[in-house]
Amino acid sequence: MKITPLQIGQIDLSFHKVTAAIVLAYFDTIGQAYQLHTEPHEKLFEKYRKKEIDMILGAWLPSSHGKYIREVENETHKFSTLYTPFCIWGVPDYLPKGIEKISDITNPTTAKKINKTIQGINEGAGISRFSRNIIKSYGLDSLGFKFKTGTISDCTNTFIDGYKKKKWLIIPLWKPQYLFHTYTIRPLKEPRGLLGGKDKSTIIINKNAVNKLTPKALKYIKDVTFGNQLVTKLDYEYQVNGNTLQNIANTFLENKFE
Repeated sequence: MKITPLQIGQIDLSFHKVTAAIVLAYFDTIGQAYQLHTEPHEKLFEKYRKKEIDMILGAWLPSSHGKYIREVENETHKFSTLYTPFCIWGVPDYLPKGIEKISDITNPTTAKKINKTIQGINEGAGISRFSRNIIKSYGLDSLGFKFKTGTISDCTNTFIDGYKKKKWLIIPLWKPQYLFHTYTIRPLKEPRGLLGGKDKSTIIINKNAVNKLTPKALKYIKDVTFGNQLVTKLDYEYQVNGNTLQNIANTFLENKFE
């Protein structure tokens, strides 16, 4: 009997990869057949809607990625919450404590000192969409602020370089993320709800593809969870310490990561 492999998608960012690697490593141990697809946000969810991908590890719901699955939500099963991500606008901890909410940036003295270019990641990410709305909603565009898309390295390297030089800057970020393992980043309060609130990183699968899962695989994706602190640690292992995804996954499955 020919086995139809499960088509699995992961977003092309490190913290998505480390969590997906653990699930896939477990699938390998139980003989679950699959093929992996790695794409940017919008491309991956487009493939999911077209049923070219059966499962995504994992979708940030309801805020960041909810709009991408809206038209196929009735055809989607939602399984385990891997962690509970949320987006922030953050500033380095050396900025004055009086800068505690986004509206504080509009103070002329503060606005004059802060870098006007807010370096983000790719356009399809929730934090990119949220950041553009914040700039417009708070009138920051009239003060010269602009959001710039780029790679994850563009975003993190801009912050790391600025931190070393004690620059005043804003980073559009999210938790969990490896920078929080090393740096103290102060989230700015945003009472208008423009950052989307707390999401659930959810394993989703097209209902018609559930029969491709073995019983053990189905049980695993119902139960598996990591939490934000562990994902931050795993992301740091991958991005900074240079550990491979396979080693990280194997170490986790051997219960050496806590």
